[in-house]
Amino acid sequence: MTEIDVVVIGAGLAGLTAARALVAAGRSVRVLEARNRVGGRNFGGTLSNGVSVEMGGQWIGRTQTEVLRLVDELGLKTFGTYDDGESVTRYNGILTRYGDETFGMSEQAAVEVGRLQAELEAMAETVSLSAPWNSPQATELDRRTVDEWLRANTSEPEVLAFWAAVVPALFSAETSELSLLHFLFYLKSAGMLDILLGVTGGAQELRVVGGAHRIAEALAAELGDDVVTLEAPVRSIAHDEHGVRVSYPGGTVTAGYAIVAIPPTLAGRLDYRPALPATRDGLTQQIPMGSVIKIQLAYRTPFWREAGLNGFAFSLDDPLCVTLDNSPPDGSCGVIVGFFEGAHARTAARWSAEQRRAAAVATLTELFGPQAAEPIDYLEQNWMEEEYTRGCYGGRLGAGVWTQYGAALTEPVGRIHWAGAETSDVWNGYMDGAVRSGYRAAAEVRARLES
Repeated sequence: MTEIDVVVIGAGLAGLTAARALVAAGRSVRVLEARNRVGGRNFGGTLSNGVSVEMGGQWIGRTQTEVLRLVDELGLKTFGTYDDGESVTRYNGILTRYGDETFGMSEQAAVEVGRLQAELEAMAETVSLSAPWNSPQATELDRRTVDEWLRANTSEPEVLAFWAAVVPALFSAETSELSLLHFLFYLKSAGMLDILLGVTGGAQELRVVGGAHRIAEALAAELGDDVVTLEAPVRSIAHDEHGVRVSYPGGTVTAGYAIVAIPPTLAGRLDYRPALPATRDGLTQQIPMGSVIKIQLAYRTPFWREAGLNGFAFSLDDPLCVTLDNSPPDGSCGVIVGFFEGAHARTAARWSAEQRRAAAVATLTELFGPQAAEPIDYLEQNWMEEEYTRGCYGGRLGAGVWTQYGAALTEPVGRIHWAGAETSDVWNGYMDGAVRSGYRAAAEVRARLES
């Protein structure tokens, strides 16, 4: 006999929203979380002055309707990311301030980037979000990397440098590591490139007061300790036509169904009895997590605002490629958030924390002036070293993966269902996608329980 209706593995946004939906439907649920906290890729930090900062996922765009609705339901508040003033781009040692859509590039390069963007987005429109592997020319698109396509369509060094920085900013991976089909799917999933890269009107427009990790914390508090169990790293899932048996050090849960809501690469490391079908197992080996180290540099004031800058910087020269203003809503201190991403993150991971701090301070000094050389605090989060994440922002699909393995991404295996940001067809890889995936998996299981 089963103990409960559903066991959920993972207390990130996907797992917690799935559990909440099932509990609301009157079903008995247990959530097992390996860490000593909830939130998964949402994680909060605190500066020495007591100001909260986000060390994991943090931004919400206006079109991310499901996570915004959830924020409202939980009684949380949002505020706008500071975006007044000009941005800066650094390329070949030259710093350019701009207030338009050119990203500070030369006129020739900006036109060429626009041409390539238009071509990419026209191809993205043809991609099926529900079944990318069935898209027109899917095989051709999937066998090419983004890097191959770019180099076949432009030879402008500045343009190639732009895309070589943009792609890691979105995927924490290099252009040579991504299937063109996956890149196009991702563009369409979010509403195209301008939304993905934008602050006001884009994916970085809003932040949660107190940090995005409060969403997961509020969900867990609502569910209660009887539902959410921390420090319970699942090791194995036995499953048959009668139910599932999920084991972790110190306990076992039997249930009618399981929802696995952890990154696919981690899901593939669990011990399944019987073993997963070859296609599903192969899929989990083909979706590595991105490489990123997130840093926060705090200052006594957001001094860049006084210089007419909004804190958004894009360096095509430095390992710390992207920065934004991450100051608290009351402006009580200044905070710049930045990222070592992709190959830069893998290189920076071999440095000491002191070396990473020095590199970050040096870059910010180049971008924002000498005042950036005197931070009052520095925090960093190396997501590649997180045992129960092994990278961020999400999993990436290389050449051939969508067409060879994509159908297994959300297809249940017996009584095991799958959730997580990587499984969403809208806002794939984002908090909104995670929430959507939790609702989808909960609906699938609920339908089977009621049939």
